[in-house]
This record gives sequence, C-alpha cells and structure tokens, in this order.
Amino acid sequence: MRVVIAEDGVIVREGVAGMLRRFGHEVVAAVGDAVALREAVAEHRPDVVVTDVRMPPGFSDEGLQAAIEMRTADPKLPVLVLSQYVEQTYAAELIDSDDGAGVGYLLKDRIGEVTEFVKAIEDVAAGRTVVDPEVVRQLLGRRRDPLHRLTSREREVLALMAEGRSNPGIARELVVTEAMVSKHINSLLAKLDLPPDSDDHRRVRAVLAYLRG
Repeated sequence: MRVVIAEDGVIVREGVAGMLRRFGHEVVAAVGDAVALREAVAEHRPDVVVTDVRMPPGFSDEGLQAAIEMRTADPKLPVLVLSQYVEQTYAAELIDSDDGAGVGYLLKDRIGEVTEFVKAIEDVAAGRTVVDPEVVRQLLGRRRDPLHRLTSREREVLALMAEGRSNPGIARELVVTEAMVSKHINSLLAKLDLPPDSDDHRRVRAVLAYLRG
C-alpha cells in the first residue's frame, strides 16, 4: 500500500516509515506539519494516511483537524491518527466521518509490537475500524446513560467489541466460554437498543455510532 506519514518528530516519523518499508509498503511522503500533509495527500492520493495530532505551528490539534478536513473532502480516504493523548471531541468527530473507509485512533505509548502496529495500519487501509481501548474507555465515559444499565462484565465485553474482538477473542481475554460471551453481547445490545449482529466489524460500527450519538 501507498502511505503518507505526518509526524513532527523526526525520529518517530522515520521509525514509522522504516517499519512500513520493511513490511513491503511504499511511503510516498513523510512530512512534519499539517500544511505539508494536505499537500502530500493531494499530490499522491495515498491508500492510507498516518498522522500525529499535535504538529506545527501551534502544536495543538493541527494534524487531527487536517485529518477531519481531508475526510470531509474525501470520505473514502483511510486515516489512522496517532497521539499521546485522547482529544475526545475531535476523536469522536473523526470516527463520525466514517463513510465506508477505514479509520483509526491509537495512543503512541500503548502501541505494542511492530507487527501489531503495521497490522493496524493495514486494517485501516482495508476499510476497517481500529480504536485504542483507552480511547474507547474515555468515549464511554462521555455517555453515562443508558450505559449505567450495563453490568461491569457487559462493559468489559463492550470495550472488547469496540476494539474489534471476535467472540472467541473476547472469551480468551475474559477467560469465559463463547456461549457466555454471546449471552453478554445479546444482553448489552438489547440494553443499548442495538440489534445483535454476527459481523464483528459492523458490531464495532454499531458501538461507535452509539458513542457518537
């Protein structure tokens, strides 16, 4: 895939570019500010954009705002945001810009293995949704009603669903049976007025749509 990277830190920028190249992907541009990001995307029409949130000149949320603007102009543009923190308003807006294209929001200090990170970028490029568990937790915190109706176990299952976990994956994480996971999912979806769905990706969309609501 063809990738545009936007990150003001040279070491991080070159590190991400190097990782992607080692996995056989083409980095068509690696830039350090939001203006250059917009220009690179317009010139190269990449398969996916990987951008930081804070970039020059203000070092506030220029990268995330640029991502939202580009998604507004081209809803099919896959974007993965990397950040050191959760910017709740813009994170929700970025996710809300999903129109069939991939979207992701990952926290830098929670990125584990290199293969896992590259897989997340590939998933976004393929049209999937990738959201860091901490982002999910904070967005959940914005909506207390009717989430208060969920049991603590159902909240755990909901967070894992929003990460894109399958029923077997949730069962392994929580050390319960798949039948018990299905029971929890049916219960929490009913409490949230969301219909049960066997498609994991659509379940993520349903959960995120509810969080945006």
